[in-house]
Amino acid sequence: MARGTTVVHQYLRHDAIFPHVWCPGCGNGIVLGALIRAVHHLGYPKDEIVLVSGIGCSSRMPLYVDFNTLHTVHGRALTFATGIKLANSRLRVIVVMGDGDAVAIGGNHFIHAARRNMDLTAIILNNRIYGMTGGQSSPTTPYGMYSTTDPYSHIEPAFDISEMAACAGATFVARSTVYHAQLLQSLMEKAIPKKGFSVVEVITHCHVQFGRANKLGTHIDMMKRQRDQAVPVEKAQTMSPEELKDKIPIGILTDMVRPVYNEEYENLKKRAGLTN
Repeated sequence: MARGTTVVHQYLRHDAIFPHVWCPGCGNGIVLGALIRAVHHLGYPKDEIVLVSGIGCSSRMPLYVDFNTLHTVHGRALTFATGIKLANSRLRVIVVMGDGDAVAIGGNHFIHAARRNMDLTAIILNNRIYGMTGGQSSPTTPYGMYSTTDPYSHIEPAFDISEMAACAGATFVARSTVYHAQLLQSLMEKAIPKKGFSVVEVITHCHVQFGRANKLGTHIDMMKRQRDQAVPVEKAQTMSPEELKDKIPIGILTDMVRPVYNEEYENLKKRAGLTN
Protein backbone atom coordinates (compact mmCIF):
# COMPACT_ATOMS: atom_id res chain seq x y z
CA MET A 1 0.00 0.00 0.00
CA ALA A 2 2.80 2.43 0.88
CA ARG A 3 4.51 1.86 -2.46
CA GLY A 4 1.32 2.55 -4.42
CA THR A 5 0.60 5.67 -2.39
CA THR A 6 4.11 6.99 -3.07
CA VAL A 7 3.64 6.57 -6.83
CA VAL A 8 0.32 8.42 -6.76
CA HIS A 9 1.81 11.31 -4.77
CA GLN A 10 4.49 11.78 -7.43
CA TYR A 11 1.79 12.74 -9.92
CA LEU A 12 -0.43 15.00 -7.82
CA ARG A 13 -0.35 18.79 -8.06
CA HIS A 14 1.13 20.29 -4.93
CA ASP A 15 -1.03 23.39 -5.38
CA ALA A 16 -4.29 21.45 -5.83
CA ILE A 17 -7.13 22.10 -3.44
CA PHE A 18 -7.34 19.26 -0.96
CA PRO A 19 -9.31 17.56 0.44
CA HIS A 20 -10.85 16.70 -2.91
CA VAL A 21 -14.45 17.45 -3.85
CA TRP A 22 -15.59 13.83 -4.17
CA CYS A 23 -17.89 12.25 -1.61
CA PRO A 24 -16.28 9.81 0.87
CA GLY A 25 -16.41 6.34 -0.66
CA CYS A 26 -16.69 7.56 -4.27
CA GLY A 27 -15.08 5.34 -6.90
CA ASN A 28 -13.45 8.28 -8.71
CA GLY A 29 -10.37 8.04 -6.52
CA ILE A 30 -9.91 4.39 -7.46
CA VAL A 31 -10.07 5.30 -11.14
CA LEU A 32 -7.60 8.15 -10.71
CA GLY A 33 -5.20 5.89 -8.83
CA ALA A 34 -5.43 3.22 -11.55
CA LEU A 35 -4.80 5.84 -14.25
CA ILE A 36 -1.75 7.25 -12.48
CA ARG A 37 -0.26 3.80 -11.89
CA ALA A 38 -0.92 2.84 -15.52
CA VAL A 39 0.89 5.95 -16.81
CA HIS A 40 3.74 5.33 -14.36
CA HIS A 41 4.07 1.68 -15.38
CA LEU A 42 4.05 2.59 -19.08
CA GLY A 43 6.91 5.01 -18.40
CA TYR A 44 5.45 8.09 -20.09
CA PRO A 45 6.87 11.43 -18.92
CA LYS A 46 4.30 13.74 -17.38
CA ASP A 47 4.75 16.29 -20.17
CA GLU A 48 3.70 13.73 -22.81
CA ILE A 49 0.31 13.19 -21.17
CA VAL A 50 -2.68 15.46 -21.72
CA LEU A 51 -5.69 14.75 -19.50
CA VAL A 52 -8.87 16.33 -20.84
CA SER A 53 -12.29 16.35 -19.18
CA GLY A 54 -15.72 17.89 -19.55
CA ILE A 55 -18.15 18.58 -16.73
CA GLY A 56 -19.18 16.25 -13.93
CA CYS A 57 -17.85 14.59 -10.80
CA SER A 58 -15.25 12.52 -12.67
CA SER A 59 -14.27 15.53 -14.77
CA ARG A 60 -12.61 17.11 -11.75
CA MET A 61 -9.68 14.69 -12.12
CA PRO A 62 -7.47 17.07 -14.15
CA LEU A 63 -7.48 19.49 -11.21
CA TYR A 64 -5.41 17.11 -9.11
CA VAL A 65 -2.75 15.68 -11.43
CA ASP A 66 0.55 17.10 -12.64
CA PHE A 67 0.00 16.40 -16.34
CA ASN A 68 -0.92 18.80 -19.11
CA THR A 69 -4.60 19.25 -18.31
CA LEU A 70 -7.69 20.81 -19.81
CA HIS A 71 -11.06 21.14 -18.06
CA THR A 72 -13.56 21.90 -20.82
CA VAL A 73 -17.30 22.45 -21.26
CA HIS A 74 -20.05 19.89 -20.87
CA GLY A 75 -20.05 17.19 -23.54
CA ARG A 76 -17.23 18.72 -25.58
CA ALA A 77 -14.15 17.05 -24.07
CA LEU A 78 -13.57 14.89 -27.16
CA THR A 79 -13.67 17.88 -29.50
CA PHE A 80 -10.97 19.68 -27.51
CA ALA A 81 -8.96 16.45 -27.32
CA THR A 82 -9.24 16.01 -31.08
CA GLY A 83 -7.77 19.47 -31.65
CA ILE A 84 -4.89 18.78 -29.27
CA LYS A 85 -4.01 15.49 -30.95
CA LEU A 86 -4.16 16.98 -34.44
CA ALA A 87 -1.95 19.87 -33.34
CA ASN A 88 0.67 17.63 -31.71
CA SER A 89 0.46 13.95 -32.57
CA ARG A 90 3.30 13.07 -30.17
CA LEU A 91 1.12 13.73 -27.13
CA ARG A 92 -0.79 10.94 -25.38
CA VAL A 93 -4.26 12.41 -25.04
CA ILE A 94 -6.55 10.82 -22.45
CA VAL A 95 -10.15 11.96 -22.06
CA VAL A 96 -12.00 11.27 -18.82
CA MET A 97 -15.78 11.60 -18.88
CA GLY A 98 -18.88 10.55 -17.00
CA ASP A 99 -21.73 8.65 -18.61
CA GLY A 100 -23.83 11.79 -19.02
CA ASP A 101 -20.95 13.86 -20.35
CA ALA A 102 -19.88 11.16 -22.81
CA VAL A 103 -23.09 9.73 -24.24
CA ALA A 104 -25.79 12.33 -23.53
CA ILE A 105 -24.78 15.85 -24.57
CA GLY A 106 -21.47 14.45 -25.86
CA GLY A 107 -22.95 11.40 -27.55
CA ASN A 108 -22.56 12.58 -31.12
CA HIS A 109 -18.91 13.50 -30.54
CA PHE A 110 -18.32 10.09 -28.97
CA ILE A 111 -19.81 8.19 -31.90
CA HIS A 112 -17.86 10.14 -34.51
CA ALA A 113 -14.56 10.02 -32.61
CA ALA A 114 -14.95 6.23 -32.68
CA ARG A 115 -16.01 6.24 -36.34
CA ARG A 116 -13.04 8.38 -37.37
CA ASN A 117 -10.77 6.29 -35.15
CA MET A 118 -9.14 9.30 -33.54
CA ASP A 119 -5.95 8.39 -31.68
CA LEU A 120 -7.40 9.12 -28.24
CA THR A 121 -8.08 7.16 -25.07
CA ALA A 122 -11.53 7.67 -23.56
CA ILE A 123 -12.05 6.61 -19.95
CA ILE A 124 -15.75 6.73 -19.18
CA LEU A 125 -16.92 6.48 -15.58
CA ASN A 126 -20.40 5.01 -15.67
CA ASN A 127 -22.24 5.51 -12.38
CA ARG A 128 -25.62 5.50 -14.14
CA ILE A 129 -26.70 8.88 -12.80
CA TYR A 130 -25.97 12.60 -12.96
CA GLY A 131 -24.30 12.68 -9.57
CA MET A 132 -23.00 16.25 -9.45
CA THR A 133 -26.14 18.09 -10.53
CA GLY A 134 -28.78 16.49 -8.35
CA GLY A 135 -29.25 12.84 -9.24
CA GLN A 136 -31.11 13.03 -12.53
CA SER A 137 -31.31 9.96 -14.76
CA SER A 138 -28.65 9.56 -17.45
CA PRO A 139 -28.53 7.55 -20.70
CA THR A 140 -27.18 4.58 -18.70
CA THR A 141 -29.75 4.58 -15.89
CA PRO A 142 -31.22 1.05 -15.92
CA TYR A 143 -34.88 0.42 -16.64
CA GLY A 144 -36.98 0.35 -13.48
CA MET A 145 -34.54 2.32 -11.29
CA TYR A 146 -35.26 5.61 -9.56
CA SER A 147 -33.76 9.07 -9.77
CA THR A 148 -34.80 12.63 -8.99
CA THR A 149 -36.29 12.86 -12.49
CA ASP A 150 -37.82 9.37 -12.26
CA PRO A 151 -39.75 9.28 -8.97
CA TYR A 152 -42.06 6.58 -10.42
CA SER A 153 -39.16 4.58 -11.96
CA HIS A 154 -37.14 4.92 -15.15
CA ILE A 155 -38.96 3.67 -18.24
CA GLU A 156 -36.17 3.95 -20.84
CA PRO A 157 -33.65 1.22 -21.75
CA ALA A 158 -30.04 2.01 -20.91
CA PHE A 159 -27.23 2.59 -23.39
CA ASP A 160 -24.50 -0.05 -23.43
CA ILE A 161 -21.51 2.27 -23.73
CA SER A 162 -18.97 -0.40 -24.65
CA GLU A 163 -21.21 -2.01 -27.25
CA MET A 164 -21.94 1.37 -28.81
CA ALA A 165 -18.20 2.18 -28.94
CA ALA A 166 -17.41 -1.11 -30.66
CA CYS A 167 -20.26 -0.71 -33.15
CA ALA A 168 -19.14 2.83 -33.98
CA GLY A 169 -15.61 1.66 -34.82
CA ALA A 170 -13.40 1.99 -31.73
CA THR A 171 -10.34 -0.23 -32.14
CA PHE A 172 -10.02 -1.10 -28.45
CA VAL A 173 -12.95 -1.42 -26.06
CA ALA A 174 -12.72 -2.77 -22.53
CA ARG A 175 -14.78 -2.69 -19.36
CA SER A 176 -14.00 -3.03 -15.68
CA THR A 177 -15.52 -2.07 -12.36
CA VAL A 178 -13.87 -0.07 -9.61
CA TYR A 179 -14.02 -3.19 -7.45
CA HIS A 180 -11.63 -4.86 -9.92
CA ALA A 181 -8.96 -2.19 -9.53
CA GLN A 182 -6.03 -4.30 -10.75
CA LEU A 183 -7.91 -5.30 -13.89
CA LEU A 184 -8.83 -1.67 -14.44
CA GLN A 185 -5.18 -0.62 -14.34
CA SER A 186 -4.14 -3.40 -16.74
CA LEU A 187 -6.86 -2.41 -19.22
CA MET A 188 -5.70 1.21 -19.10
CA GLU A 189 -2.14 0.04 -19.74
CA LYS A 190 -3.37 -1.63 -22.93
CA ALA A 191 -5.69 1.20 -23.99
CA ILE A 192 -3.33 4.18 -23.68
CA PRO A 193 -0.61 2.98 -26.12
CA LYS A 194 -3.15 1.48 -28.54
CA LYS A 195 -3.30 3.31 -31.86
CA GLY A 196 -6.75 4.60 -32.64
CA PHE A 197 -9.78 5.31 -30.50
CA SER A 198 -9.61 3.24 -27.34
CA VAL A 199 -12.36 3.12 -24.71
CA VAL A 200 -12.27 1.88 -21.13
CA GLU A 201 -15.70 1.88 -19.54
CA VAL A 202 -15.55 1.85 -15.76
CA ILE A 203 -18.62 0.69 -13.86
CA THR A 204 -18.56 2.72 -10.67
CA HIS A 205 -21.06 3.80 -8.05
CA CYS A 206 -22.74 6.93 -6.78
CA HIS A 207 -23.95 5.82 -3.38
CA VAL A 208 -25.12 9.33 -2.49
CA GLN A 209 -27.50 9.89 -5.41
CA PHE A 210 -28.13 6.56 -7.17
CA GLY A 211 -27.58 4.36 -4.14
CA ARG A 212 -29.93 6.26 -1.83
CA ALA A 213 -32.66 6.59 -4.45
CA ASN A 214 -32.61 2.84 -5.10
CA LYS A 215 -31.87 1.62 -1.54
CA LEU A 216 -28.62 -0.04 -2.59
CA GLY A 217 -26.79 0.63 0.66
CA THR A 218 -23.34 2.07 1.24
CA HIS A 219 -20.45 2.40 -1.17
CA ILE A 220 -19.17 -0.92 0.18
CA ASP A 221 -22.49 -2.61 -0.55
CA MET A 222 -22.49 -1.21 -4.08
CA MET A 223 -18.92 -2.38 -4.72
CA LYS A 224 -19.85 -5.87 -3.50
CA ARG A 225 -22.71 -5.73 -5.98
CA GLN A 226 -20.19 -4.98 -8.74
CA ARG A 227 -18.15 -7.99 -7.61
CA ASP A 228 -21.17 -10.26 -7.74
CA GLN A 229 -22.47 -8.99 -11.08
CA ALA A 230 -19.14 -9.01 -12.94
CA VAL A 231 -18.37 -11.89 -15.30
CA PRO A 232 -15.13 -12.26 -17.29
CA VAL A 233 -15.88 -11.67 -20.96
CA GLU A 234 -14.57 -15.14 -21.87
CA LYS A 235 -17.15 -16.73 -19.58
CA ALA A 236 -19.88 -14.35 -20.73
CA GLN A 237 -19.44 -15.59 -24.31
CA THR A 238 -20.56 -19.06 -23.18
CA MET A 239 -23.62 -17.87 -21.25
CA SER A 240 -27.20 -17.59 -22.47
CA PRO A 241 -29.05 -14.26 -22.55
CA GLU A 242 -31.03 -15.38 -19.50
CA GLU A 243 -27.82 -16.19 -17.60
CA LEU A 244 -26.34 -12.82 -18.58
CA LYS A 245 -29.28 -10.82 -17.28
CA ASP A 246 -28.05 -8.27 -14.71
CA LYS A 247 -24.45 -9.41 -15.27
CA ILE A 248 -21.56 -7.14 -16.29
CA PRO A 249 -19.04 -8.64 -18.75
CA ILE A 250 -15.58 -7.33 -17.88
CA GLY A 251 -12.30 -7.50 -19.77
CA ILE A 252 -11.33 -6.75 -23.36
CA LEU A 253 -14.39 -6.64 -25.60
CA THR A 254 -12.77 -5.42 -28.84
CA ASP A 255 -9.16 -5.25 -29.98
CA MET A 256 -8.50 -4.67 -33.67
CA VAL A 257 -6.44 -2.64 -36.13
CA ARG A 258 -7.75 -0.23 -38.76
CA PRO A 259 -6.62 3.09 -40.26
CA VAL A 260 -6.07 5.84 -37.69
CA TYR A 261 -7.51 9.25 -38.52
CA ASN A 262 -4.49 11.22 -37.32
CA GLU A 263 -2.12 9.32 -39.60
CA GLU A 264 -4.54 9.57 -42.51
CA TYR A 265 -4.79 13.32 -41.91
CA GLU A 266 -1.01 13.73 -42.02
CA ASN A 267 -0.85 11.74 -45.27
CA LEU A 268 -3.59 13.93 -46.70
CA LYS A 269 -1.59 17.07 -45.90
CA LYS A 270 1.44 15.60 -47.67
CA ARG A 271 -0.61 14.82 -50.77
CA ALA A 272 -1.96 18.38 -50.71
CA GLY A 273 1.54 19.82 -50.34
CA LEU A 274 0.78 21.34 -46.95
CA THR A 275 3.82 20.00 -45.12
CA ASN A 276 7.48 20.96 -45.32
